[in-house]
Amino acid sequence: MSRYNYSRRESTVAKAGNVEIGGANPIRIQSMTNTSTLDTEGSVAQALRIAEAGGEIVRLTTQGVREAENMANIRKGLDEAGCDVPLVADVHFNPNAAFKAAETCEKVRINPGNFVDAARTFKKLDFTDEEYAEEVKKIDETLVPFLQLCKRNNTAVRLGVNHGSLSDRIMSRYGDTPAGMVESVMEFLRVCRRENFDNVVISIKASNVVVMVETVRLLDEKMRDEGMAFPLHLGVTEAGDGEDGRIKSAVGIGTLLGEGLGDTIRVSLTEDPEKEIPVAKKLRDYITSRAGHAPVAEPTEIAEGYSRDKAVAVPCFEDVKHPLVAGLDFPGFPATWHRVNAADSPQLYDDELPVVITSENTNRPGEIASWIDRFISLGGKNPIFISMRYDDTDLEDFQIKAGADFGPLLLNGYGSGISIDAPAFTAEEINSVALGLLQAVRLRISKTEYIACPSCGRTLFDLQKTLREVKEATAGLKGLKIGVMGCIVNGPGEMADADYGYVGAGPGKVSLYKGKTLVRKNIPSEDAIAALLELIYAENPNPSPDPMNVRT
Repeated sequence: MSRYNYSRRESTVAKAGNVEIGGANPIRIQSMTNTSTLDTEGSVAQALRIAEAGGEIVRLTTQGVREAENMANIRKGLDEAGCDVPLVADVHFNPNAAFKAAETCEKVRINPGNFVDAARTFKKLDFTDEEYAEEVKKIDETLVPFLQLCKRNNTAVRLGVNHGSLSDRIMSRYGDTPAGMVESVMEFLRVCRRENFDNVVISIKASNVVVMVETVRLLDEKMRDEGMAFPLHLGVTEAGDGEDGRIKSAVGIGTLLGEGLGDTIRVSLTEDPEKEIPVAKKLRDYITSRAGHAPVAEPTEIAEGYSRDKAVAVPCFEDVKHPLVAGLDFPGFPATWHRVNAADSPQLYDDELPVVITSENTNRPGEIASWIDRFISLGGKNPIFISMRYDDTDLEDFQIKAGADFGPLLLNGYGSGISIDAPAFTAEEINSVALGLLQAVRLRISKTEYIACPSCGRTLFDLQKTLREVKEATAGLKGLKIGVMGCIVNGPGEMADADYGYVGAGPGKVSLYKGKTLVRKNIPSEDAIAALLELIYAENPNPSPDPMNVRT
């Protein structure tokens, strides 16, 4: 695999029903219902809408044995409607539900963080090496019989680890880190390989795009070290809705797809599930269109430790500690700045003026990254501004493509600034996308960030409506991260780096968190937003009132 020339990673093949995942198969698109899994008619209807939109796999929550058993009735309803889309049971904390689902579904998702180990308590526990090893052995007691059942029923398994949902045992040794997330799934994969069970797909997700990308890269490296090549499911959890959800997903998923990683994807939006499918298809198709692109020069040497901080600052911008946006922070590029095409060979300059780089290659991120690496290897120190043009007329297309193009470059430390030329859109729309890109990669915080789950059958309130109301009440609180989560499963753990959390606690009840700490429990939902604001303002008496206050 190359960082510069696009090609798919070679993986083994998993099969869920009639859908093969990995290998030479297309990158599969999937979503998850938000109906109760006990509501057969509603679940069938929503699964049909997902399939009609182009979803190739449908997941449903199965928090208990009753839900797992009812998956058979949902399967029957889909078959009667002439729809053979595979069904995935989503299991947390309940191995009994996973065993039952293995008899009724084409695929079962289990979370290594809560399948065997006790539910996380966020306490730092101490394990001796002997105690730790003994706990690891317990994985066999539950996982091996489960794998044997899945093998008999031709049921695929997804091992799904999420940031913030690690067991206390893993947390005690690794903390809530990419290394901990990877080790959590590798423990299970080693058992799968020992048991000759290879009908496995892996997901390893986070709402923080930086963490998500770093962790999947680390997982790929670790698997290769141990001779594994299982298919990968990609997604940014709790991405939210609207532009933010699309840009975060495009940055995270698009970066990894562009590196050849990923065999199935889900774009998790706090919107109706079928609305996720067109976004995922656009993202997949945009990345895979890079296949066969004009070859990009492979650098023979890459400067170690290069980052934008090592670039020479433009004097008039020395006080700015984040990447700049042309057209927002300054009107445009002065005529004295250097302009280059990434297809050309780099050369050194005898001044400190910025370089503005563009590319016309189908794989623009790869060609631009190659030019910058070759430039830095020569000793180049000029600051670099990345410039791209989009002739799209659909705003969603523009958001997705910009996320997939700028994301990998920004995440890898390239660029002291960016410039986006998109003639079909207003300056306000372009600046919103640019700032969204920089916020997604955590380089420039210009507004409130929302970590919102897409909802599922566990959700305890109208999540879409609630997210809108929370946004309206908190939109000016620049720099804060607020989690809006439908239930305790996706609550304090998976909103791992939120400052405040608004979590469904029961019908008509909401609990509030500060970080991972529960501070108010079972608040009536009609009072919950006021209570959230009270909590925020008690600790932040003068939060920034201006979400576009971008110069600080």
